[in-house]
Amino acid sequence: MQRRQILTRLTLLVLGSLTMLPGLYAQGRGGRGGGGAAAPQNAKAAAVFDPTGYWVSVITEDWRYRMVTPSPGDFQGVPMTAEARKIASAWDPAKDEASGDVCKSYGAPALLRAPGRLHITWQDDQTLRMDSDAGKQTRIFHFGDWKPAAPGPPTLQGDSTAEWIRGGGRGAATATDGSLKVTTSNLRAGFLRKNGVPYSDKTSLTEYFDLIKEPNGDPLMVVTIVTTDPLYLSQPFVISSQYKKESSDAKWKPTECSAKW
Repeated sequence: MQRRQILTRLTLLVLGSLTMLPGLYAQGRGGRGGGGAAAPQNAKAAAVFDPTGYWVSVITEDWRYRMVTPSPGDFQGVPMTAEARKIASAWDPAKDEASGDVCKSYGAPALLRAPGRLHITWQDDQTLRMDSDAGKQTRIFHFGDWKPAAPGPPTLQGDSTAEWIRGGGRGAATATDGSLKVTTSNLRAGFLRKNGVPYSDKTSLTEYFDLIKEPNGDPLMVVTIVTTDPLYLSQPFVISSQYKKESSDAKWKPTECSAKW
């Protein structure tokens, strides 16, 4: 998926959401003679598609950044600030290995760019859990009005809230009538790419998960990733990753983080 297509999809998503507002307002008022709004559903029951199961990444672009460790200084495609370039140019994985801080490229903004597998399950009716075999990372997506019990320190995966977005007019290729939107904050600083391209602890992340069907009918999950960082990015970094569903956990083999690969 090219960046222009991604941006067009996001624009359509926003415009489609706006066109839904009058209907949503009417539902909130009970509609014309509707007798009141229906009882709210939990997130699992309200899902617009089933994200659960085992998924494997489909690497159709950016091989040199995803399938091998990028060369030092190869930052093409990332809208970096001058300060970010300075930091990335000083990248030294040996220092990270010596300090034990080898998971910098496995934080939420970069995790879905790593080649590997995901295992997605419902932790409860209002919470999705996503495990990655790359780096043995776990992300938790909270639906509803969830708030952390107390402000905690920034973490690699941050604090994520989720919502189902229905409609949006994204075209005939979409197999479902909506998306899963995940918003993440409280992130610890890390790398957008393995070769030291940084993001700061001021970063926020928005992701849109869509399910489409391939020509043979197989499900393909497309994740549009929007990373915003006022310190190290001159504009939002928009990119997408694709995942194909697997029938079992036969190939699920979690591996530890690596500073070099």
